[in-house]
Amino acid sequence: MTLDFIPPAKPIIGDDEREAVDRVLRSGMVAQGPEVAAFEREFSDHFVQGRPTVAVNSGTSGLHLGLLAAGVGRGDEVIVPSFTFAATGNSVVLTGATPVFVDIEPETFSLDPAAVEAAITPRTRGILPVHLYGHPARLRELSALAEARGVALYEDAAQAHGASLDGRPVGAWGAFAMFSLYPTKNMTSGEGGMVTLADDTLARAVRLLRNQGMEKQYENEVVGFNARMTDIHAAIGRVQLTKVDAWTRSRQENAAFLDANLRGVVVPPVAAGAVHVYHQYTIRVSEDRDGFVKALKDEHQVGSGVYYPIPNHRLPSLAPYAPGLDLPVTEVAAREVVSLPVHPSLAQADLERIVRAVNAVAGAGA
Repeated sequence: MTLDFIPPAKPIIGDDEREAVDRVLRSGMVAQGPEVAAFEREFSDHFVQGRPTVAVNSGTSGLHLGLLAAGVGRGDEVIVPSFTFAATGNSVVLTGATPVFVDIEPETFSLDPAAVEAAITPRTRGILPVHLYGHPARLRELSALAEARGVALYEDAAQAHGASLDGRPVGAWGAFAMFSLYPTKNMTSGEGGMVTLADDTLARAVRLLRNQGMEKQYENEVVGFNARMTDIHAAIGRVQLTKVDAWTRSRQENAAFLDANLRGVVVPPVAAGAVHVYHQYTIRVSEDRDGFVKALKDEHQVGSGVYYPIPNHRLPSLAPYAPGLDLPVTEVAAREVVSLPVHPSLAQADLERIVRAVNAVAGAGA
């Protein structure tokens, strides 16, 4: 019997989203308009306790504009993890500042506070942790460190819609935070990003930067970009907002089943006080990770992903900012991580097949 392939991710776009797009198309107003404004308000209330929120055309734009609005520029340094998607470091470089890559802690895959403290210099403008895979970074320690050393805290929350620590949502800790709305994220607008800000002054700066430096037409106050979200994308996002909580519960239930039944691999821990939203369910495989991934697919038709096999400090694009840098915990993670399917479209039979496959491959490897 031929098994159906279980994909590692599966965007969910249904009739409600299609109807919302049709509504916008019928209105004739498809650029940034009332749908975007409504989406910003609803996203803010849903995820970040009413913080000012600005919609943009991608998560990368959100990081870039957030950093610029916070005053980051040439001569500054921003401390970032190397174990993340390149957009984190890219966004710092695009401001003219220098990304300073430091090591992660093995549990959350996010910035190690001790490594961050050792990397702070007089040029450090801010600390930018990533809430990787949907688990909050060490925000207690990083927030206290930033305050003590007089630097800013920012947040890359691209993968962490609804995650929290000690009852406080990610995206509501730093001077700004960015959420991605790419199709494979826990919710999508088709493409896009949201920037959440600590105050209205920063929010206004991002609004100016996303719209050619204008708040009023033809009254350009600063040199800006075209990073606007369309009403078409916002309409999709508004529908997804009504569904994301149920999807998150499904991800958490799927993760709990995998936690309880997987053998021979290291399952993702959850820190005390943290709510993990499982954008990815990321295990560690200590021996022959790539062979493990291949066997899952070839022998069991179970998809998986490796995020991220090449740390940022070794990418040709970003390596010049980190000559000779050694990040041992990052290197081990890059060799060992595998993200298994955890998305809401999984049936119970899918979960059971994933468990059988992982346990069989892990057992064979032993």
